[in-house]
Amino acid sequence: MFAANRQFRLAPYREWPLSVDNRGVAQLENFRLKVFRAVAEQLSFHKAAKQLFLTQPAVTLQIKALEDELGIRLFDRAGGHVSLTRQGALLLGYAQKLATLASEAEQELAATQDQLAGNLELGVSTTIAQYVLPRLIAAFLVENPRVQLSLHSGNTEEIVRLLLQDKVSIGLIEGPTREQGVRIESFMRDELVLITRPDFESDRLSRDQLGASNLLMREHGSGSRRVVEDALEKAGVSMKSFKNVMDLDSTEAIKSAVEAGLGIGFVSRWAISKELELRVLKVVQVDGIQVGRHFTLALRTGPEPQGTVAAFRIFALERARLLSSSPKTLLSGSSSR
Repeated sequence: MFAANRQFRLAPYREWPLSVDNRGVAQLENFRLKVFRAVAEQLSFHKAAKQLFLTQPAVTLQIKALEDELGIRLFDRAGGHVSLTRQGALLLGYAQKLATLASEAEQELAATQDQLAGNLELGVSTTIAQYVLPRLIAAFLVENPRVQLSLHSGNTEEIVRLLLQDKVSIGLIEGPTREQGVRIESFMRDELVLITRPDFESDRLSRDQLGASNLLMREHGSGSRRVVEDALEKAGVSMKSFKNVMDLDSTEAIKSAVEAGLGIGFVSRWAISKELELRVLKVVQVDGIQVGRHFTLALRTGPEPQGTVAAFRIFALERARLLSSSPKTLLSGSSSR
């Protein structure tokens, strides 16, 4: 969730590269209660600090000030674990209700001025979070400065789970999902390409040569991994045929491992523009194998979305088409509508 001055940055996986500043946006939720709610829901000062884009000492200071004001202890900190006291659990319920009411009030007030406002909980899978979302968010917040964005990052399975648990309102994921209760629609084309060190001996591999390599893969549950496995299976390449398969938890980890000479791996084209320009990685073709996919928007089945969710869905569909046609375009100009 964003801090009061609406500054945020995005980095690999659960911490995310971007800086946007939307000052002057009133937030009705008490800031200390917001910090408390983040710690209570995460049961971690460290994770709450990342979520709020604060330092951990700042979070600790806010919690101590709140405990001093109330004259009660909200958390037990024993053995390196954080848990809620009975009073803390009671306060969490009220803090969540207050956050909901504050969001509703912001939306109602904005509606009187024909503006969107309120909180929008986004769940975003890793590759989109790092390489696509920053441009989309920058433009969306320029057009909708009163919207408060809360971002949750993880692999595709994790984002779908958050969506089904109503912890996020809309998901941006890296492919289809098999879960019932979720409907998806494509919003951007992507291609996963095989990357190697720049001194790799060839620009093309046969499927047998590919199988004789050390393959670097995303972890189980990743949409990228599922797409690669499906493409290899269709091409008749078994995962068991590889010399070795190493699982890594992010695209950045795969790129670093390839640069270090640990193997080769499939990553999104969106993820390697800088490395290709610097010539620290190169793309190698594989005979008979192309790994294409669509990034998708995921929503709970049911009534059509309204308010901020509907607005972000339409915005993402329109801006993604522009971004796909010109990947280096900064989408900070006027709307395409």
